Amino acid sequence: MNGPLIVQSDKTVLLEVDHPQAGAARAALAPFAELERAPEHIHTYRITPLALWNARAAGFDAEQVVDVLERYSRFPVPQALLIDVAETMSRYGRVRIHAHPAHGLILESAEIPIIEELTRHKQVREMLGARIDEHSVAIPPSERGRLKQQLLKVGWPAEDLAGYVDGESHPIALSEAAGPWQLRDYQAYAAESFWAGGSGVVVLPCGAGKTIVGAAAMAKAQSTTLILVTNTVAGRQWRDELLRRTTLTPSEIGEYSGEKKEIKPVTIATYQVVTRKTKGEYRALELFDSRDWGLIIYDEVHLLPAPVFRMTSDLQSRRRLGLTATLVREDGLEGDVFSLIGPKRYDAPWKELEAAGYIATADCVEVRVDFAAEERLLYATATARDRFRIASTAAAKLDVVRKLLERHDGQQALIIGGYLEQLHDIGRLLDAPVIDGTTPTGRREKLFQAFREGELRYLVVSKVANFSIDLPQAALAIQISGTFGSRQEEAQRLGRLLRPKTDGRAAHFYSVVTRDSVDAEYAVHRQRFLAEQGYAYRLLDAVDL
Repeated sequence: MNGPLIVQSDKTVLLEVDHPQAGAARAALAPFAELERAPEHIHTYRITPLALWNARAAGFDAEQVVDVLERYSRFPVPQALLIDVAETMSRYGRVRIHAHPAHGLILESAEIPIIEELTRHKQVREMLGARIDEHSVAIPPSERGRLKQQLLKVGWPAEDLAGYVDGESHPIALSEAAGPWQLRDYQAYAAESFWAGGSGVVVLPCGAGKTIVGAAAMAKAQSTTLILVTNTVAGRQWRDELLRRTTLTPSEIGEYSGEKKEIKPVTIATYQVVTRKTKGEYRALELFDSRDWGLIIYDEVHLLPAPVFRMTSDLQSRRRLGLTATLVREDGLEGDVFSLIGPKRYDAPWKELEAAGYIATADCVEVRVDFAAEERLLYATATARDRFRIASTAAAKLDVVRKLLERHDGQQALIIGGYLEQLHDIGRLLDAPVIDGTTPTGRREKLFQAFREGELRYLVVSKVANFSIDLPQAALAIQISGTFGSRQEEAQRLGRLLRPKTDGRAAHFYSVVTRDSVDAEYAVHRQRFLAEQGYAYRLLDAVDL
């Protein structure tokens, strides 16, 4: 036994990064373990119940998990851990939700003690109806979502077999009107995996065609569809892609945003307008009831606001598709995604798609800068709250941006950050436009289009450009500051570069970090998800540029 893994009884798994089998072991671990730490040589994974239940829902069984651990482990795997893995995975599906001709929905289990336990549990009991027999109990339809959330919390994740209403039918088909194209094999498999399960999440890297998977799911549903997106620009990109790839016409697609309130057979709404309160009430709730929706698509489901989760608990009879590049949620609500949207149905490893040429090869580099003397003193005497801002906006970062652009002379570049004053300083330095939260939607669209067409050499953007912005030829990004230790943000920002380039060139992603500061500590955390996908950051000192 000389594998790359060390499996420990506390459910942590250590991966030796430089081992010849490290890549294969990482891919095999991904379905059931979560990366916790990713320094240079040893990465630490943790096997969690939610990861095991997601794997079970996706068709993995305990034997497969045990086989991975034993095949790649350097030392004998602790027997107690293997038993725990098998027992944890076995808990998924021993409680089921069914449709019943006489009682509507029922919660049932072949094991009487489980039903007895759940009917006596304080938080579960209040969501249940009348006891039917020793194996089953009625469920009020309105409690279907909340009950699944609570069952997950008490360790009995339910398999929801109650089915879905078809909703109002509406013809939708994939189309070649804009030119011949076909679904890639992984896109077709992702759509089929979702449809077979009825609801759930598809995980694909940015640039791999999540919108196409959504269109394929709509073609299978043949029904009215509500699509929830992060912002108006993203919504309009969805509309344009659907018009290109399907038989839908402009009159069939509505926009429900801060600017328009159209409800049509396919309606695209922003999370912001859905979660806006007027006089203490969510006025957009009417949107969910305005049509007999057959399919609801949640774009960037890892950003789904908590109020939409609560609304989603009432939509359990509708087919639901979540699309994302990463299921990582910094608020810890991954369990709500599992319960209310559905389990992970398909997850494409980034490096596999890169090897197949579906996404661009990416070179990730962390450039470390030093404080100026006066900044060092300011940082040392600052409050904890101010230290991250001081480190993130260190003056040396501007000089690094200039040197990196000289290094890649002639290439278009995105400069991405989180502090507006810093971004506007760079905009003035480069004579480049800045897009931030105050930029009107119309101007954003014009600037993004000018960048796509090569009219703009540089574009300076805040976090408003993290999500769902399609810039196919972007191949160079410089990140000068971020949102603390957000793994999802790091993945999304790299994702801006991953669409394959027409000339086949690689993408370059630079993250500029201030040495000996909280900026550097957060950078390590931010990079965890990408390390899990097989990306390694090269370290470069600013003085070597």
